Amino acid sequence: MRVGHERRWWGLGALALCMLALGFDMTILNVALTTLSEKLHAGTSELQWIVDSYLLVFAALLLPAGLLGDRLGRKRTLLAGLAIFGAASLAGALSGGTGGVIAARAFMGLGAAIVTPLSMSMLPAIFPAGERTRAVAVWSSATALGLPLGPLLGGWLLEHYSWGSIFLLNVPIVLVGGIALALTMPETRDPAAPKADGPGSLLSMGGLVALVYGVIEAPVRGWGDPVVLGVLALAAVLLAAFVLWERRAPHPMMDVRLFRDARFSWAMVAAIAANLMMGGLLFVFPQYLQAVLGNDAFGTGLRLVPMLLGLMAGGLTTDRIVPRTGHKPVIVTGLAVLAAGLGWGAFTGAGDSYGSVVPWLLLIGLGCGLSLIPAMDALMAALPADQAGRGSGLVQTLRQTGGTLGVAGLGSLLSAVYRDRVATGGLPGAAADAAHDSVGGAVAVAGKLHDGALLASARDAYVHGMDAVLAACAAGSLAVAVLLLTFQPGRRGADVTADEPESTHEHVAP
Repeated sequence: MRVGHERRWWGLGALALCMLALGFDMTILNVALTTLSEKLHAGTSELQWIVDSYLLVFAALLLPAGLLGDRLGRKRTLLAGLAIFGAASLAGALSGGTGGVIAARAFMGLGAAIVTPLSMSMLPAIFPAGERTRAVAVWSSATALGLPLGPLLGGWLLEHYSWGSIFLLNVPIVLVGGIALALTMPETRDPAAPKADGPGSLLSMGGLVALVYGVIEAPVRGWGDPVVLGVLALAAVLLAAFVLWERRAPHPMMDVRLFRDARFSWAMVAAIAANLMMGGLLFVFPQYLQAVLGNDAFGTGLRLVPMLLGLMAGGLTTDRIVPRTGHKPVIVTGLAVLAAGLGWGAFTGAGDSYGSVVPWLLLIGLGCGLSLIPAMDALMAALPADQAGRGSGLVQTLRQTGGTLGVAGLGSLLSAVYRDRVATGGLPGAAADAAHDSVGGAVAVAGKLHDGALLASARDAYVHGMDAVLAACAAGSLAVAVLLLTFQPGRRGADVTADEPESTHEHVAP
């Protein structure tokens, strides 16, 4: 049973709208931290928890949320997640202190952890194989589009409205998207889904929280800090215990046999790699636009548009080519294009204009579209229909955790190069520490002291650090392309889209 042609595309539009809100919510806070510090009298630790409370809850609950959707019904669980996200956004907008904002952000992470895997799991339930690639392209593009829209919308809202508007914006979007989903989507579930796996859930949540917390703290404390090493060791023990438990549990929440399927494993590697490369770019490039080229938050978001155009072009190309070639050639080509764009970007100089950046930014967007979208499509093709929810939870958990680990490592590389090159000699102690800590701090110090030499040194040091990050990403992307070219099954290895059988989800009347 499939949803009517017009209804399923309206349903996809509603899913895309919801993912758009989740996408820009991940970055909109970046431009609001200074405002929150002033209005709520929040210190550095409180600001960090406003950001990290969302990430920790989100990472911990992706996997259990997918299983919950398989058992209770993916549509109703997805709508519940949207309701939680919307209500938490409203609470955040009305909060009068940092404690309320931190709690609201944690519940927003809970809602996002439910919505993300279940929105993905709905796609194979309503789209036949021949249309699924296009649906994945729309779904993935909506999420990616939200990332640069965050600083763009955040900057505009903070200029015209109070700080609460950055949270309040989510409410009407979620409301409209939820109503549209309720009217257009069918209910699906897996009647044979395993019961709640208490030990597995606790081990996975504990391990992921420890891992993400350690990765968040590492760039601040240093990778050799005892707290960081202890938390990461705890994460390794808990996650290893989780895998061992899942292999022996009578009703596992994660089917480890999925990793024996080369289609799934190598598509997962490609998805993590593409996600990491895009995350790495979005980590270093906005700071370059602001601190080196002198753009404000709104201008920074606007200048990320070429990457989005490239991503959309990659999605359109994927939709036309994958049914004829299969996933492998498109993914490998996309990773090669991504490596070329990142490698080109690694030659950026401190004196280059934005115009010289646009070509390689377009190329990176195109490479992301040609690699990430068919990789996600291949993952959904490899997932058994009765495991769509928990399988999607596994996919998103690995993607997000891999991306977080990668960006933390890239952040450490950027910081090491920047600190080694920035010249802070002759500055007062506090000013030298601020300039040495970040390029934003150096720009602020240079402005107060009218120190043109410090400003030039900081900008040059940051660009060298950015180039190192882009070069590392280019090498990683090329290495993954070679691995997939060598080991990923091609079309004869069942990498086929057009000829896949209809989904075997149990459909329940809406």
